Amino acid sequence: MARNLTEKQEMFLEALFGDARGNTMQAIKLAGYAEGTSSASIMKTLEAEIAGRTKSLIATRGPQAAYSMLDVMENPTDLGNKEKMAAAKDLLDRAGFVKTDKVEVKAESPLFILPPKSDED
Repeated sequence: MARNLTEKQEMFLEALFGDARGNTMQAIKLAGYAEGTSSASIMKTLEAEIAGRTKSLIATRGPQAAYSMLDVMENPTDLGNKEKMAAAKDLLDRAGFVKTDKVEVKAESPLFILPPKSDED
């Protein structure tokens, strides 16, 4: 459920995820808050909105991260590829695109015999 934010709160969020590029103090200035306004109080008040917008920002950068990985595949000898791959992997992991490991278990017989229970169990 979306809350009703004040005009300054909305301006702060727009600045934080826009021109300020995550710089809290710059976003406070851009939003027009008074000099000396506590960043901690603003951040605490808008914690849920900041978390939601951060998740959205990471999710929207997923395609860019995927293309960075493809660029490394096409140009494997370019400088900085190791760092580019690490950054892309971390971003995709945070966006929920984690590598899954599959474990295959095979048995000749689907019957497992367990040892008898002792009195201590």
